[in-house]
Amino acid sequence: MALHDELTAVQRCVEELVRTVGRLESQAGDQLAGVDVRRVRTDTDRLTESVALLRSAAAPSAPREKPLRTDLVTIPDTPYDSSLWTNAGDCDDEGLGAHDRHAP
Repeated sequence: MALHDELTAVQRCVEELVRTVGRLESQAGDQLAGVDVRRVRTDTDRLTESVALLRSAAAPSAPREKPLRTDLVTIPDTPYDSSLWTNAGDCDDEGLGAHDRHAP
């Protein structure tokens, strides 16, 4: 069964539970302690809200359009200038620190 079908089945069961609790509440009247019936009524209300939240979270989102890739940058195949990689004294070796300083 698909997720949507399962959630629909759960919603039907919860709705039937709400109806049954309502009938029990009207038939029992004073025989059942009012607090117990209110607790069951509150629990069924929470179940109804929880199922509604699940259904909204599982709702299929609108299909996303493919974003246009305007942010692509072309990188040339020509080699980089080798002077960029030589240590001219003004740059640090990554992770090693500067030549004139020592690690703590």
